[in-house]
Amino acid sequence: MASFAKPAKQADKYSRELFRSGQIKSLGTARTYNEGLTRAAEWLRANHLPDLRDLTPQLAQDFLTQRATAVGQKTLDRDRQSIQSLLHLQGKLAAKERLPIIRAERQQVLSSRNYTNEQVQRIIERMAPHNALATELAYASGLRAHELLTLSPLVDRQPDVRPTDPEKFCGREGVRYTVEGKGGLCREVLIPTPLAERLEACRRDEPIQVTDRKVHYLSRYNLGGGQPWSKSFSSASLRALGFSNGAHGLRHSYAQQRHYEAQLTVGEVERGKRIVSQELGHFRADITDAYLR
Repeated sequence: MASFAKPAKQADKYSRELFRSGQIKSLGTARTYNEGLTRAAEWLRANHLPDLRDLTPQLAQDFLTQRATAVGQKTLDRDRQSIQSLLHLQGKLAAKERLPIIRAERQQVLSSRNYTNEQVQRIIERMAPHNALATELAYASGLRAHELLTLSPLVDRQPDVRPTDPEKFCGREGVRYTVEGKGGLCREVLIPTPLAERLEACRRDEPIQVTDRKVHYLSRYNLGGGQPWSKSFSSASLRALGFSNGAHGLRHSYAQQRHYEAQLTVGEVERGKRIVSQELGHFRADITDAYLR
């Protein structure tokens, strides 16, 4: 009888192949796809098809239809994208062919995740200095957890070329840095001058490699970031406020404040959203809506 690898090992094998083939551009995306492919492999095995090699577009649609009863739309879309990439790799879908979009049956609870300035200050008071500074930076500049590990002066690393509004960062002053965002995209961020001075006081003599959730980053500053900082933030938030919206809630706070400032400057709500989307690094105004609830 043939021996087949466990679902997690199958997923790991194919996510690595997708990365090597160039279909996915970063190890972070590979990790995300790994999760979706693991769920698909588990479903195949439960249906007496023991390997991801057995996956077909129809089986993928069957899996996603069943998955739609148990997860939200964001997770469902992530799984669809990972499976779609695998089917492209295997030649079971043409290059421009796509799996149909399936709507999740579970309703997502939509609520604001932002923190007020007073709440952020209370959280900071309960954090160690290196994590407290990271929290101030994330709040002031809309940074993701792993992006804190990648902060770099413009002289050391230039941002990737993307169309940007001339009013980007309107109404704010500070020092410009770059960070490595999702998919390896390098974008420009603005850090208020007093915070930038404190950041520079933490500069390492030489950059070091740090690893966060299996992804390697070049760290120039002795600063909190990544998963350890996220856990520290949630713990401090629980102690300070009795609840936690997660460290990602700081990006919601940034987006809401910046949208208010940007639309006052440019006089257009939608243009304000585009500016915020560029500052946050997703470059799609419709995604900004999720941050403005």
